[in-house]
Amino acid sequence: MMVEDFIDLYELQRQLRDGLEELFPGRVWVCAEIASVQVKANGHCYMDLSQSDARGTVKAKAKAVIWRSRYLPVAAYFHEATGNDLQAGMQVLLRVQVNYSEVYGLSLVVDEVEPTFTLGQAELERRRTIEKLTQDGLMERQKELSLVPLPYRLAVISARDAAGYGDFKRHLTENEYGFVFQVDLFEATMQGKEAPASIVDALSRIETADGAYDAVLILRGGGSALDLACFDDYGLGFAIANCPVPVFTAIGHDKDFHVADMVAYAFVKTPTALADEFIDCYAAEDERISAFGTRLRLAFSNKVAQMESRLDQLASRIRGADPRAILSRGYSLATDAAGVVLKSARRLHPGDRLTVLFADGRVMAEVKEIQGNG
Repeated sequence: MMVEDFIDLYELQRQLRDGLEELFPGRVWVCAEIASVQVKANGHCYMDLSQSDARGTVKAKAKAVIWRSRYLPVAAYFHEATGNDLQAGMQVLLRVQVNYSEVYGLSLVVDEVEPTFTLGQAELERRRTIEKLTQDGLMERQKELSLVPLPYRLAVISARDAAGYGDFKRHLTENEYGFVFQVDLFEATMQGKEAPASIVDALSRIETADGAYDAVLILRGGGSALDLACFDDYGLGFAIANCPVPVFTAIGHDKDFHVADMVAYAFVKTPTALADEFIDCYAAEDERISAFGTRLRLAFSNKVAQMESRLDQLASRIRGADPRAILSRGYSLATDAAGVVLKSARRLHPGDRLTVLFADGRVMAEVKEIQGNG
């Protein structure tokens, strides 16, 4: 078959270019996810953009570029506002010029990236996560657990070389009281898209470890809002809520509050503050024991004082009944020849010999006459 009505490839591409330029004569704002980003040695930044549906199926793709002349100011502004560089996984709002090349096809030339949109998307996702966890009844599940009075075996989830973990361990082990703890590190990625799954895996390893832990500690020092957005992940919140061991979090700074903090058994602002939580448990118990010892010593002292008082009373009574004490008051005491104290004159007869005791000596006497009373 002979086809006479056709155009060549270049003409097709040219017409596509002319049509797109007519359809999009100026710049437009486009919402997309960064699938990949690469800054070349020449200073140009190349990105793959995509959009997926609710099931994660990719619906659209496009290549984008930020030329060197715009990349530095755009990247600097974005980093200042968000604390992060442009990276894969981010939802971004870009101002683009639609460009079509007969050789390279469709591309989007970016000259602006709006950081507030990226932050807003993260906050929107955070609110959805909180709502779903609440509907699933998971927000308070950890609060129903009980922490042992003296938590000793602590499982820590952190990056090994993280400054926050170093601060925590140093503060805990060098406490002024000399309290000793067992601290086991379960390493995990603590930033980026891989962080939630990595932390969940660490929680799973803790739950299946030999010997039960008294508490799980999730430590992460400060960072930008997007650095810490991984702690608003639903899957991570679900795993924390369902952990059978009380989970403590110390993530970010004073101004930071994440979904992981909400579902945890308890949260504090910094890793060193979390160390203080466990030191205080032992300090309180130490104070309680010390107070008990003080009360015990006081009770013992009171008992001894009562016994001493009774002994003093008994000694006083004994001294009062001592014949020598009676004699010292001017009385005398008579005994018969056998030394038996005479309590009545009726036992005596004339001629009996007796001894009369005085305080300062004794007198030997003989009975001459006995006179009775009545």
